[in-house]
Amino acid sequence: MKKYISSIMTSVRVGFFLALRDIKRANIWTTTLIIFVMTLTFLNLIVIRGILVGLTQGSVAAYRDRYTGTVFLRPLDQKQFIEDSHLPVGILNNIAVVQAVSQRYTGAGTIEADYRKVVVRDEEKDKASAVVVGIDPEAEEKVTGLSTKLIAGSYLQRSMKDSVLVGSSLLSTYSAAQGVGTSTLKNANIGSVIRLTVNNSVREVTIVGVVKAKVQTIDSRVFMLDSDLRPMLGRDDFNVNEIAVKTRSSDDDLVVKSVLLGNGVDALATVETWAEAQPQFIRDISATFSLLGDVIGSIGLAVASITIFIVIFVNAITRRKFIGILKGIGIEGLAIEFSYMFQSLFYAASGSAAGLAIVYGLIVPYFSGNPIDFPFSDGIFVADIGSVSVRVVILMIATIIAGFVPARLVVKQRTLDAILGR
Repeated sequence: MKKYISSIMTSVRVGFFLALRDIKRANIWTTTLIIFVMTLTFLNLIVIRGILVGLTQGSVAAYRDRYTGTVFLRPLDQKQFIEDSHLPVGILNNIAVVQAVSQRYTGAGTIEADYRKVVVRDEEKDKASAVVVGIDPEAEEKVTGLSTKLIAGSYLQRSMKDSVLVGSSLLSTYSAAQGVGTSTLKNANIGSVIRLTVNNSVREVTIVGVVKAKVQTIDSRVFMLDSDLRPMLGRDDFNVNEIAVKTRSSDDDLVVKSVLLGNGVDALATVETWAEAQPQFIRDISATFSLLGDVIGSIGLAVASITIFIVIFVNAITRRKFIGILKGIGIEGLAIEFSYMFQSLFYAASGSAAGLAIVYGLIVPYFSGNPIDFPFSDGIFVADIGSVSVRVVILMIATIIAGFVPARLVVKQRTLDAILGR
């Protein structure tokens, strides 16, 4: 056994020496071209998947940061609101990792512009359906930073009675999705007075701001002071429909949920972490885009493997006489195979190193400061160390195999035939 291991180690050392010698003597332009191909393959493995996954991750982050917070409480099934809402809020206010809590009243309603205008026969009213949300502007700002998503007008203040923020999807001027099936106001903008109807209660309100958060749940809502909406809902018990919680970090979500469940809050509300509160369609899209990125990357990996196979095979074929002489003077075939495997490893390692420098030196910093402006999300670039490391290893293994196979085919030839070129 010792002799066998010693023989292999000798073959490895000799193979490394031969590989180093061949790389030093190789044409610099050929070597550069092969490394360039490996770099492009590495970028294909990482960048395309990073953009596709980042597109959906942008939506996931937006849903968390702009709607649910890191922990989200909603009514139990078959319930219209969170009963005894003050109890979970009191518990939350006493948890050290909780930074802010926003309580929201919600109700289905309609908004109507030009409601004083006489409508002629067959003319449709300028009307839209919406979810109306009553908020404490300061608390909401601490949890979701709603004011940072204003694209026109100003943010709600406690002194602004009978004022509303309107989601961009509800106004034709700001909506990118106009057409059949959409419900938008055509003649409303900042400063317009519209008629708001909730629970058969009617109120005239002024649009003071337009919000575009790239989260449809937010962009199709109307926000007003909770003190204005509560009487319209007939909610004199102060029980709310949603409680969004912001913790010090997203890693604290399970701690907060555990404390709430430990105090029996699950009997009053459905308690979810931000990940659990994500809509199923976002999870499905994330999984699909991740799979799509892996498939495209796999195609690039196959192309690179074939490229390395051809390069090594041509190199080995043109040097059959040299390989035959090496075998004739006693160099083990295994050592020759190792030499070509080391050459392949050199190309893969060099290409990966160049790719890593491009990804973390250029691409990641660029996308961090310049997210891709998709209509439904701010696309980020996802290149986590764990995922990238796995792909580097896969590229290395595939390349080594692609180098070994052609070398093995040539080394298996009879020594005399190789020397004579037969």
